[in-house]
Amino acid sequence: MSDILQREAASLRDRWLGRALSTRPADRKAAEAAVSDLYRFIGLSPPRFHWVTSPAAAFATVPAGLPPGQSVERVDAWPLPARFATLRHRVYGAVHARVRPAQRPVDVLLRREVHQPLLNTAGRCLLPPVELAHNEASRHQTWYRTVCVSWIAHCDALRRIAGVELPAELARQVNMWTAVATACHWWWPSEHVCVMSERPAELHTETWTATGEQRPHHADGPSARYADGWATYAWHGTRIPSWVIHDPTPERISAEPNVEVRRCAIERLGWPAYIARAELRLVATAPDPGNAGTELRLYDMRRDTRVLLAVNGSVERDGRRRQYGLTVPGYFDDPLAAAGWTYGLSGEQYAQLLRRT
Repeated sequence: MSDILQREAASLRDRWLGRALSTRPADRKAAEAAVSDLYRFIGLSPPRFHWVTSPAAAFATVPAGLPPGQSVERVDAWPLPARFATLRHRVYGAVHARVRPAQRPVDVLLRREVHQPLLNTAGRCLLPPVELAHNEASRHQTWYRTVCVSWIAHCDALRRIAGVELPAELARQVNMWTAVATACHWWWPSEHVCVMSERPAELHTETWTATGEQRPHHADGPSARYADGWATYAWHGTRIPSWVIHDPTPERISAEPNVEVRRCAIERLGWPAYIARAELRLVATAPDPGNAGTELRLYDMRRDTRVLLAVNGSVERDGRRRQYGLTVPGYFDDPLAAAGWTYGLSGEQYAQLLRRT
């Protein structure tokens, strides 16, 4: 596949990432017009629009026009999302049916460089606030996949980069979905009212793959914050409670049952600071044979558990080598033996490593 096609795919992917992760206020007029077009297409009159400041606000209110008991949390039980989901499948399938055999290698490239990175980014950056507000139920729902930008961007890429030609009616349908995805954030359609959420006022992410995938991360505050103050927090892609960022004390870390949250809190505090403030006892040190110029340090952490402090053998995307801790059984007194155990090796075998990653 040519470098030119690769660059074109990356450029289009980045444009769609910018749309998906935008923190600009929604273009309400354009969003309402685009959603109204979709309603008309399936034979319904345009709905009344109910705008909310965040997904949390959407789930907390039941606007006039919804049947009793039909809150946004039960969106998968509404009839209209299923109709739109069917329409989405039909449109996406029709676009792919237009891919000629000679264009299929380009389609494979676009799936890898455009569709999948956008799908993964939406799952990591845009769905967590909805999941938090929705008590994790959204993980089992189809509606959010229907309005995810990944499939729309893929259709756009097939037209622009692969040269797939669409008949006028199919192109019009793709354009309707594109207009909605460009103008607004999440939305939930019922027959007489459509709930529309504003975009976040802040959205902090980091690039973590070669294909430009984003994951939520912010070291100094919420990774996503909406205008009404509702917010979520993340540390290098892991969802965390707010105390991890604002007050990561050794006491809170010790009381936290989730090992991933504990790890993030220690990294936020910094391993040297955590070790000092938690008053961990140094058991032993040794040069790391798998990472020249660095040292392995073994500490007592809590009953029957010790922590091995090491330096990552590979360079992070920011050019630094991350210091990290690994919990090991409390019977280890030798840092080399503890390091070998984490790789399924003996201490003697680990000592023979030339380089680890």
